[in-house]
Amino acid sequence: MSQWFETKVKYDKTLETGAIKTVPESYLVDALSFTEAEARITQEMEPYVTGEFMVAAVKKVKLDDVFFHEGGDRWYKVKINMITIDEKTAAEKKTASFSLVQASELQEALNIFLEEMKGTAFDYEIASIIETPLMDVFKADLNKTLADK
Repeated sequence: MSQWFETKVKYDKTLETGAIKTVPESYLVDALSFTEAEARITQEMEPYVTGEFMVAAVKKVKLDDVFFHEGGDRWYKVKINMITIDEKTAAEKKTASFSLVQASELQEALNIFLEEMKGTAFDYEIASIIETPLMDVFKADLNKTLADK
């Protein structure tokens, strides 16, 4: 099971005008710990950064699924409420679950999510879909370790 960390980085970026500006950006990495998350984002960003680079923050994020979609350039967070019935009280119970979907627009994110959820064995309702500030998501490469780099 994946463990996701949102990392916020700051680095010097050359703008179209040629000016250099320090920009903050958010990325998601699949890692085993905060330390590994920091090392992974540093490794992932290394080819794109010349000059100052700093990992400003790392926080653990609860995600149940991440749906990658070729061609999507944005990331949308989908909150659903899984609906179950308590057998003792017969009361309806809602449990929140969060997923991340890569898509080009909101409607596409919804369509991808619904397609991925086909055949699930539980009832659910979509509570919200919001665009995130994430620039990219890096899943773990089980064939490569940090020591291999």
